[in-house]
Amino acid sequence: MTAAAERTWVGPSAPERQRILRETTSIAIVGASDKPSRASYFVATYLLSSTRFKVYFVNPTVKEILGQPVYASLADLPESPDLVEVFRRHEDIPGVLEEAKSVGAKTIWLQLGSWHEEVAADAEAAGMNVVMDRCVKIEHARFHGGLHLAGFNTGVISSRRQLLS
Repeated sequence: MTAAAERTWVGPSAPERQRILRETTSIAIVGASDKPSRASYFVATYLLSSTRFKVYFVNPTVKEILGQPVYASLADLPESPDLVEVFRRHEDIPGVLEEAKSVGAKTIWLQLGSWHEEVAADAEAAGMNVVMDRCVKIEHARFHGGLHLAGFNTGVISSRRQLLS
């Protein structure tokens, strides 16, 4: 299936995503980058500074991100992560799922823009939670009151919608 194929899989509802995050204690970011311009770096910064999660970075070509060690694979982590967040190309996602299953991860979470019907079916058949085309940072912030219309905490408390210019 290509990334542009019709979407038939139905993901978890907002209360179900909130439960997944509530039950999660550790997150492995597969495809984590040390480049501040990358979405995975932004998500990592948020998770480290604004959540209680133990965060692990997985990337075989990077040694350190935000002062934390980076592991070459999920198998190299010191514990089995509850949630594996995937920042990888579409064709790499099945391999990440196999690795996540082999280490006993409970959830596979595909970042915004990532959708893989076969991976969802395989993960659910293995008893895993699946979330696709959603950002862990945005979902966490929305459930914890830190989300503005554009996805950022503005620090402004108002009942009026702010006009975006």
